[in-house]
Amino acid sequence: KLWKKYRKTLAGPAFLVDMPTFMQPLAKVQPDNPQLTEQFNLVFGGSEMCKAFSELNDPVDQYGRFLEQQQLRDAGDDEAQMMDIDYVEALEYGMPPACGLGFSERVFWSLEGVTAREGVPFPQLRHELDETTKSIYSDIVSE
Repeated sequence: KLWKKYRKTLAGPAFLVDMPTFMQPLAKVQPDNPQLTEQFNLVFGGSEMCKAFSELNDPVDQYGRFLEQQQLRDAGDDEAQMMDIDYVEALEYGMPPACGLGFSERVFWSLEGVTAREGVPFPQLRHELDETTKSIYSDIVSE
């Protein structure tokens, strides 16, 4: 909540760095400070223009962070990340080091009325979890 209040006071462009881990569950932590992520946000005129971070590719760490986020969500935090067991399972197969630069909100804003949901060319296709995955994550996977 402090972040939302503070960013509106930024007049010029600013890079926000050292974001807390709980605010970005998909980003790697800084090696020298695990409370902070390897991430920056470019803010201009109070709006986030882009976000970039080193993508977390450790399935065990990611699963733990999703559990923490789900607890926040269950406690009423609508902005907390939902558990994505399919993503964790994909990480178990392996993911090379990656990073991203997100500015899709600005692209869809410029398209005048097209929402991000409408602009996704291939919607997520859900598949049935296999028995091994169900047994590993039995504490959160329901039948």
